[in-house]
Order: sequence, then C-alpha cells, then structure tokens
Amino acid sequence: MKRVDVVYVLLFDENNEKILMVKNKGIKSSYFTLPGGAVEDGETLEEAAIREVKEETGVNVEISGIFTVSEAFFEERGHHTIIFTFFGKIVGGEINISLPDEIEEITWMDLHLVENYIHIPSKLKGLIKRKPIVPYILRGNVYN
Repeated sequence: MKRVDVVYVLLFDENNEKILMVKNKGIKSSYFTLPGGAVEDGETLEEAAIREVKEETGVNVEISGIFTVSEAFFEERGHHTIIFTFFGKIVGGEINISLPDEIEEITWMDLHLVENYIHIPSKLKGLIKRKPIVPYILRGNVYN
C-alpha cells in the first residue's frame, strides 16, 4: 500500500453557520467534500491546503489549527490515506469553478449537513460546532 497524505479545509461563512463545500464529479456519481486534495512531493501540509483550496474554489486562505486527523484504506487504489482537516479563513479571491472537469458545484452548506459528508462518526455529532482545535506546528511556527 502506498501512503497518501490528503488535506481538507473547513471554511466558515461570516456567521459561522455554513461551511464551503465542493461537489466533485465522480466516476459513478457526484459527491460533496470539503475543498482539498493530495499533498504533493516536497509540499508541507499548509502549502497543500492553500493550493488545493485555491485550485478548487478560487479563494485564498490562511490555515489555522487542525480539526481532525483520520485515516482510511482505499484497497481499490492501493492507498493508505492519512487525512488532515484544518480550520481556515478566506483572505481573498472570489469563489469560482476553475476545474470544471473535476468540480461541478461550490456551495455554502449548513453545519449539520456537512458532518454527514465528512464522515464524522455519530457519537461525535456536533463536533464542527464545538470547533475543537489542535495546534499545527510547522518549522517552529504554531498555527491555532
């Protein structure tokens, strides 16, 4: 199995009631995720998160601490995936679909619906609203 690191970013609207989500074009059907994707060779988690959000949504972001770390095995791809979900803040740009072959929709989604799409276990429902944060440390700099 190949190890693959993936980053996602939770971006709240100004009222902290909705989260920015992207609808990805899938092989069998479309599906919603947070903006994000695979970390490239030589990239930090922070760099990957900022790049992926820009590519998928058109907005510039700053990341802060980590919301969750999870892992999954994708047998069909031969991947052991570690998923880092960050909190972020939009600092510029405009929402637009710049990758129409991959993304079919960008939307602000209610918090309670987002948890279903990002695989929050039922015993942790409401986790997004509580906003637990773990510091992300990069070369001695602390993001939280």
